Amino acid sequence: MGRHNFDEIIERRGTDSIKWQYLKSEVLPMWVADSDFKCPAELLESLEKRLRHGIFGYALLDDMLEEAVAHWMQSRFGWRFGDGCVAQSPGVCTAFSLALESLTSSGDGIAAFTPSYPPLINLPARQGRVALHCPLVRQPEGYAVNFADLEAKLALDRCSLLVLCNPHNPTGKVFSREELLRMGELCLRHNVLIFSDEIHCDYVHKGRHCPIASLSPEIASITLTAVNPSKTFNIAGLYAAAVISPNRDILARFRQSHARYSLHTNVMGALALHTAYRQCAWYADEVAAYTRENLAYAVDFINRNVPAIKTVMPEGTYLLWADCSGLGLDQSGMVGFFLEKARVAPSPGWDFGPGGQTFVRLNLACPRSLAQTGLERIAAAAQTLRTQQTAVRQAQDSAEAGPDQPNGSD
Repeated sequence: MGRHNFDEIIERRGTDSIKWQYLKSEVLPMWVADSDFKCPAELLESLEKRLRHGIFGYALLDDMLEEAVAHWMQSRFGWRFGDGCVAQSPGVCTAFSLALESLTSSGDGIAAFTPSYPPLINLPARQGRVALHCPLVRQPEGYAVNFADLEAKLALDRCSLLVLCNPHNPTGKVFSREELLRMGELCLRHNVLIFSDEIHCDYVHKGRHCPIASLSPEIASITLTAVNPSKTFNIAGLYAAAVISPNRDILARFRQSHARYSLHTNVMGALALHTAYRQCAWYADEVAAYTRENLAYAVDFINRNVPAIKTVMPEGTYLLWADCSGLGLDQSGMVGFFLEKARVAPSPGWDFGPGGQTFVRLNLACPRSLAQTGLERIAAAAQTLRTQQTAVRQAQDSAEAGPDQPNGSD
């Protein structure tokens, strides 16, 4: 029994939660990637103490953020970097937008593995860049990188940036040290920078997360790494993230774009980040273990009870990537199946670009009883669908056979 009660069900409707607020009351949300777990006690206490102080004026937060981020990266992943390598950002998506503006030019190609977290493939076009899709190869136990295709994209004259999401959202792939090293070497060879979104770094279910910038000084020099404690500690609404690069030119260009829009980190968000990274490692361990058990339960349940849906245990994240092609439904039918029949709201796979058309993404960062409820609803809806489809096929077969023919006897 751990220190935190992850089985506790906390009512989130009526709290302006995007995840919960905008669905019918009978629909269980398993979509947007925030958890349904209360923050660790130390984090809440630090915020309450600051709140009781009663003054929230302008604050200097850079040193506090850098110290906490550096401590977390070194203590959790063995990554050391010098002073002055961390800059603040409200979030990883904001950081990516600023990186596009500051590190690339209009018309540049931005390579990204697909399927992909939607902003990583949608934001480039909004800034006049071109998304270069690098399809991951689906295998029985997960996904692999097609390095020949990746190098072909990186070798294009217009390609200036590789977007890496590790652990990967939505597939749950954790890129190995060898894969990351090969990516880094290819980017060095073709003069391509790397933006590495490592927001799910604390959810690795086998082995340990490897920041790509930790592999060598050369790879670090072309990489801007984005981190955010929001997934681990459920503080996305406090908007406090950070980017890391030992390349002072890259960081200076990023900071210039950051300043151009007068962006600032919320003082409470910065305090939450600092407290999480300095005092709450125990919580990170426990939440990763709890969601790992949820994922294992979900994979086993689906494989035993919903044969039309195929999924495997993800290597990282708290997200389950499930192939629903066996349901035999188009996109409209899939929406109706989950929202109306199963009364569960996953993230639709087609939002994640090529390779996601027949998939859904299920968020398992919730109390186990809610996960069980959602999975049982999906199983019941799938059984009803299968019965209906069987009846339709039998009726069609009967109609094609025609009426019984007389045999000529009295």
